Amino acid sequence: MGKTMWKAVVAGGAAVVFTGVAAVPAGAVEGGVSFSRVSVNGGKPIVVGVKEEVEVHAGFRMTTRLRYDFGPTVFPYRGKPDTGDTVHSAIITSDCKVVDRAKGICDFEEWLYIDPRSHDFGNEDAGTWQTAARVFLAGDAHDTDDKGLPLQIRRATRVTANASPEPAVKGKTITVTGRVTRANWDTHTYQGYAGRTVSLQFKAAGASSYTTVKKATSSRTGALKTTVKATGPGTWRWTYYGNSTSGAKSSTGDYVAVR
Repeated sequence: MGKTMWKAVVAGGAAVVFTGVAAVPAGAVEGGVSFSRVSVNGGKPIVVGVKEEVEVHAGFRMTTRLRYDFGPTVFPYRGKPDTGDTVHSAIITSDCKVVDRAKGICDFEEWLYIDPRSHDFGNEDAGTWQTAARVFLAGDAHDTDDKGLPLQIRRATRVTANASPEPAVKGKTITVTGRVTRANWDTHTYQGYAGRTVSLQFKAAGASSYTTVKKATSSRTGALKTTVKATGPGTWRWTYYGNSTSGAKSSTGDYVAVR
């Protein structure tokens, strides 16, 4: 794919410069910068639909006594941090929150944006990415660290549910149908997700949580259908727990009265 999308903005329009430190000469060996406490999306998978740009929150600490002109940022990549693929359309980084001025330690917040409508964003981008951190130093040098932090980017799923008849008769059959679909980033539509194991869950009236009753496999169009016995009033839903390329999702619950 070979794409490199890059746009970063430092809030306030300027990077912090610590007093008494020298700029790095052009062409100097990278180094003198360390990144720590890197967190992207709270460690959770990033789930992307077909139209809406996704905002991902990140945070990190940078330690350096070198002067820097641009950044710093953390970002997902595949291949190599400096020359591989990236998947973001924009990055906004906060101003430095000084932790230790003498040692050049700053904490940063970041907002990374992924736009599924980007011309080179497609289904092949689902899966595992790595996380790198970079800062552009004075004098046309830069420092990039591979943080070895896996990052999951997944295609959004949708699930629907309908339970009937309503109301039901105790001891009689309730039929629960639905459909599971998945974002197609190539066509920007949701399409039926076949062969998925999806859990049928029930929350009895007055209960606070759902319990899995049985499981079903989606058809080639993503359709779901099963039957259960009516034991009492409550809410039915389908839950798909996701996989390495697809996000987890529960349907809206459908309440059925039982007489």
